Amino acid sequence: MCTVPKPYPQEFRDDVVNVARRREAGQTIKQIAADFGIAESCLRNWMRAADVDDGFKPGTTATENAELRDAKKRIRLLEQENEVLRWAAAYLSQANLPGK
Repeated sequence: MCTVPKPYPQEFRDDVVNVARRREAGQTIKQIAADFGIAESCLRNWMRAADVDDGFKPGTTATENAELRDAKKRIRLLEQENEVLRWAAAYLSQANLPGK
């Protein structure tokens, strides 16, 4: 059985990224990740996301991604509602035809 690991708290992520950004000469990302008990790739992903969120690199921020995800959910819901209304309008127009 495969389980998805629990995400680390945002405060922990921020602390680790800050340590990695202020690392001393000779200290590698791999060492910092090992010191905190996380994978090197995980730390690199957190640093990349932090660079975008802090405006150091171009890209969509976590807030923008959340807003986009919410907007897409809302669009799907509105499309479903619109489809139901189309079906209802078609049904009601058939029911009101002469001879029925």
